Amino acid sequence: MIENFKLGPINHVGVAVPDVLAAADMYRRVFNATDISDLLELPEQGVKVIFVNTPAGQVELIEPLGAKSPINKFLEKNPLGGQHHLCFEVANIHNAKAEMEAKGVRVLNEPRIGAHGTLIIFLHPKDMGGVLIELMETPEPDHA
Repeated sequence: MIENFKLGPINHVGVAVPDVLAAADMYRRVFNATDISDLLELPEQGVKVIFVNTPAGQVELIEPLGAKSPINKFLEKNPLGGQHHLCFEVANIHNAKAEMEAKGVRVLNEPRIGAHGTLIIFLHPKDMGGVLIELMETPEPDHA
Protein backbone atom coordinates (compact mmCIF):
# COMPACT_ATOMS: atom_id res chain seq x y z
CA MET A 1 0.00 0.00 0.00
CA ILE A 2 1.22 3.50 -0.86
CA GLU A 3 1.85 5.57 2.23
CA ASN A 4 -0.57 8.47 2.71
CA PHE A 5 -2.92 7.47 -0.15
CA LYS A 6 -6.36 8.84 0.60
CA LEU A 7 -9.40 9.35 -1.58
CA GLY A 8 -10.41 13.00 -1.66
CA PRO A 9 -13.77 14.67 -2.24
CA ILE A 10 -16.00 14.15 -5.23
CA ASN A 11 -14.99 16.79 -7.76
CA HIS A 12 -17.59 16.19 -10.44
CA VAL A 13 -20.03 13.83 -12.09
CA GLY A 14 -19.43 13.41 -15.81
CA VAL A 15 -22.58 13.32 -17.94
CA ALA A 16 -22.33 12.38 -21.60
CA VAL A 17 -24.74 14.34 -23.79
CA PRO A 18 -25.29 14.70 -27.52
CA ASP A 19 -25.14 18.53 -27.28
CA VAL A 20 -23.40 20.34 -24.40
CA LEU A 21 -24.90 23.72 -25.28
CA ALA A 22 -28.44 22.33 -25.16
CA ALA A 23 -27.67 20.47 -21.92
CA ALA A 24 -26.22 23.62 -20.31
CA ASP A 25 -29.33 25.52 -21.36
CA MET A 26 -31.49 22.85 -19.68
CA TYR A 27 -29.56 23.38 -16.40
CA ARG A 28 -30.17 27.14 -16.75
CA ARG A 29 -33.89 26.77 -17.43
CA VAL A 30 -34.77 23.91 -15.09
CA PHE A 31 -32.43 24.52 -12.15
CA ASN A 32 -31.81 28.27 -12.55
CA ALA A 33 -28.09 27.51 -12.75
CA THR A 34 -26.07 30.64 -13.39
CA ASP A 35 -22.50 29.49 -12.70
CA ILE A 36 -21.79 27.65 -15.94
CA SER A 37 -18.42 27.59 -17.66
CA ASP A 38 -17.68 28.44 -21.24
CA LEU A 39 -17.41 25.65 -23.80
CA LEU A 40 -14.01 23.98 -23.69
CA GLU A 41 -12.76 21.80 -26.55
CA LEU A 42 -10.22 19.10 -25.69
CA PRO A 43 -9.13 17.62 -29.03
CA GLU A 44 -6.55 15.34 -27.40
CA GLN A 45 -9.38 13.70 -25.43
CA GLY A 46 -11.93 13.91 -28.24
CA VAL A 47 -14.49 15.87 -26.23
CA LYS A 48 -16.18 19.22 -25.69
CA VAL A 49 -17.08 20.05 -22.09
CA ILE A 50 -19.06 22.57 -20.11
CA PHE A 51 -19.04 22.60 -16.31
CA VAL A 52 -22.15 23.41 -14.30
CA ASN A 53 -20.89 24.59 -10.92
CA THR A 54 -22.93 23.71 -7.84
CA PRO A 55 -22.29 24.31 -4.14
CA ALA A 56 -21.13 20.69 -3.71
CA GLY A 57 -19.12 20.18 -6.91
CA GLN A 58 -19.60 20.20 -10.64
CA VAL A 59 -21.55 18.47 -13.35
CA GLU A 60 -19.27 17.98 -16.34
CA LEU A 61 -21.32 17.91 -19.54
CA ILE A 62 -19.38 15.96 -22.18
CA GLU A 63 -20.05 15.89 -25.93
CA PRO A 64 -18.07 13.92 -28.52
CA LEU A 65 -15.59 15.90 -30.58
CA GLY A 66 -14.97 13.96 -33.77
CA ALA A 67 -15.55 10.40 -34.92
CA LYS A 68 -12.88 8.88 -32.65
CA SER A 69 -14.28 10.32 -29.42
CA PRO A 70 -14.62 7.76 -26.63
CA ILE A 71 -18.03 9.30 -25.86
CA ASN A 72 -19.50 8.16 -29.20
CA LYS A 73 -19.76 4.53 -28.06
CA PHE A 74 -21.48 5.58 -24.84
CA LEU A 75 -24.03 7.70 -26.73
CA GLU A 76 -24.70 4.86 -29.19
CA LYS A 77 -25.92 2.82 -26.22
CA ASN A 78 -27.53 5.82 -24.48
CA PRO A 79 -28.72 8.23 -27.21
CA LEU A 80 -30.21 10.73 -24.75
CA GLY A 81 -27.03 10.74 -22.68
CA GLY A 82 -26.45 9.77 -19.08
CA GLN A 83 -23.97 9.47 -16.24
CA HIS A 84 -20.59 8.66 -17.74
CA HIS A 85 -18.21 8.78 -14.77
CA LEU A 86 -17.63 9.88 -11.21
CA CYS A 87 -14.50 11.89 -10.41
CA PHE A 88 -12.66 11.94 -7.08
CA GLU A 89 -9.72 14.14 -6.15
CA VAL A 90 -6.43 12.66 -4.94
CA ALA A 91 -3.34 14.43 -3.62
CA ASN A 92 -0.90 12.66 -5.96
CA ILE A 93 -2.02 10.95 -9.16
CA HIS A 94 1.14 8.85 -9.46
CA ASN A 95 0.67 7.45 -5.94
CA ALA A 96 -3.01 6.83 -6.70
CA LYS A 97 -2.12 4.97 -9.91
CA ALA A 98 0.45 2.81 -8.10
CA GLU A 99 -2.03 2.08 -5.30
CA MET A 100 -4.78 1.07 -7.73
CA GLU A 101 -2.45 -1.18 -9.70
CA ALA A 102 -1.14 -2.77 -6.48
CA LYS A 103 -4.75 -3.60 -5.59
CA GLY A 104 -5.39 -5.17 -9.00
CA VAL A 105 -7.55 -2.36 -10.35
CA ARG A 106 -7.12 -1.80 -14.08
CA VAL A 107 -5.96 1.74 -14.82
CA LEU A 108 -7.09 2.69 -18.32
CA ASN A 109 -4.50 5.35 -19.11
CA GLU A 110 -1.23 6.92 -18.09
CA PRO A 111 -1.66 10.18 -16.19
CA ARG A 112 -2.62 12.97 -18.59
CA ILE A 113 -3.87 16.51 -18.28
CA GLY A 114 -7.66 16.73 -17.97
CA ALA A 115 -10.20 19.51 -18.34
CA HIS A 116 -9.24 21.07 -14.99
CA GLY A 117 -5.60 21.37 -16.05
CA THR A 118 -4.44 18.64 -13.65
CA LEU A 119 -3.37 15.04 -14.10
CA ILE A 120 -6.10 12.39 -14.38
CA ILE A 121 -6.49 8.64 -14.74
CA PHE A 122 -9.53 6.43 -15.29
CA LEU A 123 -10.27 3.14 -13.52
CA HIS A 124 -12.00 0.28 -15.33
CA PRO A 125 -15.70 0.08 -14.47
CA LYS A 126 -15.56 -3.72 -14.19
CA ASP A 127 -13.20 -3.27 -11.24
CA MET A 128 -15.25 -0.45 -9.70
CA GLY A 129 -18.73 -1.92 -9.29
CA GLY A 130 -19.80 -0.97 -12.81
CA VAL A 131 -18.88 2.72 -12.50
CA LEU A 132 -16.15 4.41 -14.55
CA ILE A 133 -14.07 6.27 -11.97
CA GLU A 134 -11.83 9.22 -12.76
CA LEU A 135 -9.13 10.18 -10.29
CA MET A 136 -7.72 13.68 -10.64
CA GLU A 137 -4.94 15.40 -8.82
CA THR A 138 -6.45 18.13 -6.66
CA PRO A 139 -6.28 21.34 -8.69
CA GLU A 140 -4.54 24.45 -7.45
CA PRO A 141 -7.13 27.00 -6.23
CA ASP A 142 -6.84 29.14 -9.39
CA HIS A 143 -7.61 26.09 -11.62
CA ALA A 144 -10.60 24.66 -9.72
